[in-house]
Amino acid sequence: MRAYIEGIGLLGPGLSGWQESRAALTGTEAYRPARTVIPASELLPAAERRRAGIPVKLALAVGREAFMSAGHDAAATATVFASSSSDGEIVHQLCETLATPEREVSPTRFMNSVHNAAAGYWSIATRSREPSTSLCCYDAGFAAGLLECATQIAAERKPVALIAYDGPYPEPLHATRPINCEFGIALVMAPEATSRSLTAIDLELGPAGAAESRLADPGLEAIRVGNPAARSLPLLATLARGIAGEVVLKYVVGASLRARVTPCR
Repeated sequence: MRAYIEGIGLLGPGLSGWQESRAALTGTEAYRPARTVIPASELLPAAERRRAGIPVKLALAVGREAFMSAGHDAAATATVFASSSSDGEIVHQLCETLATPEREVSPTRFMNSVHNAAAGYWSIATRSREPSTSLCCYDAGFAAGLLECATQIAAERKPVALIAYDGPYPEPLHATRPINCEFGIALVMAPEATSRSLTAIDLELGPAGAAESRLADPGLEAIRVGNPAARSLPLLATLARGIAGEVVLKYVVGASLRARVTPCR
C-alpha cells in the first residue's frame, strides 16, 4: 500500500519539532538530551485546556505541527490515534481511588481515562466531524497506526492523519510497564502525490524474523526502545535524510512491517 506524507509533527526529549530535530536525526549535529517540553494547546477553549492531561496536550501539539506544515484542513481530515498507555497518571489516580473505601471517581478523571480521550479533545479543538480511530497495540502501536492509515487511504482515497503518543506511568505501575519519557509523532498522509508531498511511503507486511531497524546514536536509540510511539524514530531519521530507504518496524507476533520511502522533492 502506498501513501504520501505531507506533514510531520514531532515532540520528545531534545526533539522540539520536526524541523528543529532534523539535524540530530541525521547525525549532522549531536543529539542533546533534554526534557520534553509540552505546550498548552491554543486550539482548545479555556475550560477544556484546564481539563486536558499531558498526553492530550502532547497529541494536540504534534498534530497541530503536522497539519500546519501540510497545509491541510484538520476539520476535514480523518484521524488515527495510537497510544500504548494513554494517560498513565490518570490510570494511577483511578487505581488509588478504587483502593479507598469511598471509591468515588472524579468525572473529569474518568473522562480523561478513556482511550479515545485525545481524539475527543482533537475533535473539539479542530471542530472535526470526520471519522477517528483510537487503537492500542502495546509496543507496536505506531506500526499498527501506520498500517491503519494506509488501509483507510487505500480504501477511501482520502487524506488521513496518524497521531501516536506515549508517556510514562508513575510508580508502582512504572516498574511493571516502564516507559521512559513523553514522545509524540504525527503524520498527515494523502492518497496521491501533490505539490506538498514530502515522500512516498510503501508499506508491506513481512515475517517476524526481519531485523528491526535501530538507531546509531545511543541517546536516540534509548528513546526508541523506551517509548512505544518512539519506535517511529528510524522512519523519521530516514525521512530527515531526504533519501530513499527502507525501515523495518516490529509489529504483532508473527509479523513485521516494512516501510520503503521515496522522496518526492
